Amino acid sequence: MASKRMNMVEAIRDAMDIKLGDDDNVVIFGEDVGYFGGVFRCTEGLQEKYGKSRVFDAPISELGIIGAAVGMGAYGLRPIPEIQFADYILPAYDQIASEAARLRYRSSGEFNAPITVRAPCGGGIYGGQTHSQSPEALFTHVAGLKTVMPSNPYDAKGLLISAIEDDDPVIFFEPKRLYNGPFDGHHDRPVTPWSDHAASEVPEGHYTVPLGKAAVTRPGSDVTILAYGTMVYVAEAAAAETGIDAEVIDLRSLLPLDEETIAESVTKTGRCVVVHEATRTCGFGAELVSVVQELCMYSLEAPIERVTGWDTPYPHAQEWDYFPGPARVGEALVKVMEA
Repeated sequence: MASKRMNMVEAIRDAMDIKLGDDDNVVIFGEDVGYFGGVFRCTEGLQEKYGKSRVFDAPISELGIIGAAVGMGAYGLRPIPEIQFADYILPAYDQIASEAARLRYRSSGEFNAPITVRAPCGGGIYGGQTHSQSPEALFTHVAGLKTVMPSNPYDAKGLLISAIEDDDPVIFFEPKRLYNGPFDGHHDRPVTPWSDHAASEVPEGHYTVPLGKAAVTRPGSDVTILAYGTMVYVAEAAAAETGIDAEVIDLRSLLPLDEETIAESVTKTGRCVVVHEATRTCGFGAELVSVVQELCMYSLEAPIERVTGWDTPYPHAQEWDYFPGPARVGEALVKVMEA
């Protein structure tokens, strides 16, 4: 299969382009996704190509957007609603958790909700407290939902196609910090968006990355780092800076979770550091710590460490003090190695 250099925005757009072309039941809607092409341009050109009945704007009502998507999915469509920023998904939480997630169960399989909710998440762009949050833990707690967060263009395209084709609702978080390419995790500055690092080779045409399968992005033998989204690059930078032979696992899919790959790695290394950008208390890292403790207790040689955002609203001026960086991850790596 031929490939093309794409950044994450282009890969996400390509995935939706392919599914719009493959399946007339696929529709895209949300705030400014039509003529404007989305705040981050993920849907740019799709309305022009497929028409206003397939790609269209919605009122500023997240509850209404997701409520409409649930009804569409129940009657045969495969909607891809966009929430402009993940911070604004909360008004739609009841529709997601009480309706979309439970529709198959409550109807004994007569109806389902094959919807893919796209939402840019995370910080690193000085978006402040209402444009920088990572609410993934709110959705991994809900039975009936699948929750995904890619870290690179290849995975973003393959996972999004898998999500659109899935018969159950998927919450697809897109780290906006990575939209224009992986940033240099060693520094507190983005790489130039269109530099050589801003894109990677992505196959053209249809392919999928399975939901529920993690990827080992950096093999190692000393300690396992569990990360996802932007934190994958921070973890890799921390390993390089400390010189510790860390194995970095990009979870990619939070639910379903690839417990097999996690257990295999931690059993091998005997140590584990969990990294995520969201706030610490009741964050998804707490679930990861529990999973590792349950599956690998007799292999652990040190307590599991968590490196996370702080339990505060996301600050603007002090964003890089909040954002878990290589220094904090490096401290955790040294701590588990010295335990």
